[in-house]
Amino acid sequence: MTKTTHAPTRRQLLQMTAGAALATPFLSIRAAAQTVNLSMLAWYGHAEPDIVAEFEDANNVKFTPKYYTGGDNMLGLIAQSPAGTYDLILSDAEYVQQLNAAGYIEQLDPADYAFDDFYPEFQKFPGHWQDDKLYSVITRFGFLGIAHNTDVLSEKDASSYGVFSDARVTGKLGHFDWHLPNLGQMSLAVGNPSPYDIDEAAWEKVQEATMALRGQVGGFFDYGGTFSSLNDGQMVAFGGIGDWITGVLEKNGAKVRTTIPEEGGLQWTESFSIGKGSRTHEMARKWIQWITSPDGQAKSADMAAYPALVPSKKGWEVLNATNPAEAKRQNMVLGQHNAMDMIREGRIKYRQLPVQQSLEDWNDFWSDYKGA
Repeated sequence: MTKTTHAPTRRQLLQMTAGAALATPFLSIRAAAQTVNLSMLAWYGHAEPDIVAEFEDANNVKFTPKYYTGGDNMLGLIAQSPAGTYDLILSDAEYVQQLNAAGYIEQLDPADYAFDDFYPEFQKFPGHWQDDKLYSVITRFGFLGIAHNTDVLSEKDASSYGVFSDARVTGKLGHFDWHLPNLGQMSLAVGNPSPYDIDEAAWEKVQEATMALRGQVGGFFDYGGTFSSLNDGQMVAFGGIGDWITGVLEKNGAKVRTTIPEEGGLQWTESFSIGKGSRTHEMARKWIQWITSPDGQAKSADMAAYPALVPSKKGWEVLNATNPAEAKRQNMVLGQHNAMDMIREGRIKYRQLPVQQSLEDWNDFWSDYKGA
């Protein structure tokens, strides 16, 4: 028996089209509901595709970043926002205690994170724990030294903070415009072994030595200005920064580098916390687990916005296997003298908040220095 088929009538086509049109919005709504939005407060780069795309694709997540520059700016943004505004807060380590004291971050469960993969120095990082309770997880760090144009100043020239007074630097000394790293470096320069824990006499000495440099200074720069002024040679030496700036420029062919001077360097440290009142706590936790995994750590080390050292030894192993050139450039090669040895030799001090002065004291002096 032959089966006869008939083309659908115009009325039937309209009914079919209408049914499909009605169904489509519900499908779209259902799909959209499955996507988890994670809001992140962070330094620029942490929610860019080179870092988050893999996690977004694997977990049906969309990051919404709010970027800041400097811890004071971060605290201000949180204070102005209702609880739950930020699911993830990336902060410099010295601000974690302030975040915790203000009730801005959630307590974390140490068992959720692979601290056994970390170098011992980072398994219980200072300030991240309060009364043996965890509030933030270190994800990356780096060193601050003397950033310099290698066509003008050699690594030997930059082996002491005294180079800031060199005639070749007159009018071409730049400062990243944040008091904590710059004044910490000047504290090291005048011989303070604990640069942020100094008495009033030592603080006076830091101020005098800093103010003596004012005639050398060509400018105080934000994030973008720091990049451009080093890249175009406007500034030939810089205080307050490190490979997180010069590494990006160096990889793009600029003749710049960061040298850790004999007086020592500082360590900046970044960590993730979960914001108080987050409605996506489980996914935020999953993100921290991923970025501290060996693969996540290797990716973080080579972040496009700014590179960094990472605390996970297993992350070092992945980076050495997948990107040996970057591991070498950052002094992260295993089995030889590397960045961890610099810490263990005492050449690197943690950047922190001032102990014997208030943060306002340091900030007020920095304002006076800029205005002089």
